[in-house]
Amino acid sequence: MLRLIKRNYFLLISVFLILYFGFNLLSGERGLFSYIEKKELLSNLKKEELSLTSKISDLDHKNSLLSTNLDLDYIETLIRKRFLFGKERETIYIIKKDEN
Repeated sequence: MLRLIKRNYFLLISVFLILYFGFNLLSGERGLFSYIEKKELLSNLKKEELSLTSKISDLDHKNSLLSTNLDLDYIETLIRKRFLFGKERETIYIIKKDEN
């Protein structure tokens, strides 16, 4: 048995090294599977960043309508939505969405 191991020593070491590097290539913190997960996480975070950036720009625009150049049309829209005010001889209908 010992003679057989000595004869195939190079083959055993080669198989061990191939299995070792193959396992480390696929798994672990820096492996292929971890790389794919991190790439997907990065994609999700970029989408979330775009969404938040657009919300921030929208809020900045609305803030500028209320602070620097007072936009009376925008204020009227806010009052109509929030306080359900209307003009004289105007009827307001409230339509509730069905949540089924």
